Amino acid sequence: MPENTPRRSDKSGLPPGTVMHVGERPTGPAILSVIHYDEQEFSERVDVGLDACLASLQTPGMTWINVAGLHDPALIERLGEALGVHPLVLEDIANASQRPKVEDYEGYFFIVLKMLEYDQALNHVQVEQVSLVLGDNYLVSFQEDANDVFDPVRARLRNGAGRLRKAPADYLAYALIDAIVDNYFVILELLGDEIEEIEEQVSLKPETHPLPAIYRLKREMIALRRAVWPLREVLALLQHSESPLIRPGTVIYLRDVYDHTIQIMDTVESMRDLLSGMLDVYLSVLSNRMNEIVKVLTIFSTIFIPLTFLAGVYGMNFRNFPEIEWRFGYAMFWLICGAIAVVMLLYFRRKRWL
Repeated sequence: MPENTPRRSDKSGLPPGTVMHVGERPTGPAILSVIHYDEQEFSERVDVGLDACLASLQTPGMTWINVAGLHDPALIERLGEALGVHPLVLEDIANASQRPKVEDYEGYFFIVLKMLEYDQALNHVQVEQVSLVLGDNYLVSFQEDANDVFDPVRARLRNGAGRLRKAPADYLAYALIDAIVDNYFVILELLGDEIEEIEEQVSLKPETHPLPAIYRLKREMIALRRAVWPLREVLALLQHSESPLIRPGTVIYLRDVYDHTIQIMDTVESMRDLLSGMLDVYLSVLSNRMNEIVKVLTIFSTIFIPLTFLAGVYGMNFRNFPEIEWRFGYAMFWLICGAIAVVMLLYFRRKRWL
């Protein structure tokens, strides 16, 4: 974490409801965009002021306000006051270390999600917090930076495709949640391809040392699990909510997203088991290679033990050696040493140690 990034411990001792950004601080100011639409009309404005966003709320129709950047507490407080959002909710919005959750307040829902992006250059899954404030005729989304996975939703709103322009705000919230969950499948496919490559290395080329990659992927699986596991509770609570903000027609679609999260969770658990198995296989291969090396060294050492003994005996500097005057003593020494080595090799071969 950069030195200038506020940490959660920096909030220690502050009053409840204090809006303080916790997370990575992006460069530049926060960017506001607003989309106002109904079945017949559509308007979109990017990088507008807060007053223009609030003015859209007074116009009949649906309003989607997107805030890219959580590092401006004053902006979050002004927007929250205009919408009547509780200070504790504003505090959670600015804190990017929240767990995915849903809270039902009077007149609106507060939803926290985790949006994932895979950086192929760094082989790393980046986690970004997305907060949604869902009202009767509006939806306000807060994200850490301008990069998101909501472009297909924006395109459907522009083109008027499907029932998005005809549906209330809860269906828009579903569409954003569905876009985030669908992107999980993309992340899993990329990680799955990498796992297959590492699995091939482990089985065919264990000398490539895939251990760092295996541990990195295990950490990525933990990040995915932290993002998906609480999301099941969020969707279950939204499905069974008795609030009039969640229409019966939207519950069916939320149930579909819930099924997707179960599928993603099963895939994540399968990948975690596969990585654990690959780690065990890799360590077993290394252990077998080490055993083979030790066996070869042991065989060579065993062969040279009697030869070293003979060389040590006849290397002593005693005056009266019975064999020291033999004419063929040197040749006989090498003949005996060679015979011992051959006999031992034949014995090892018979025992199938070679």
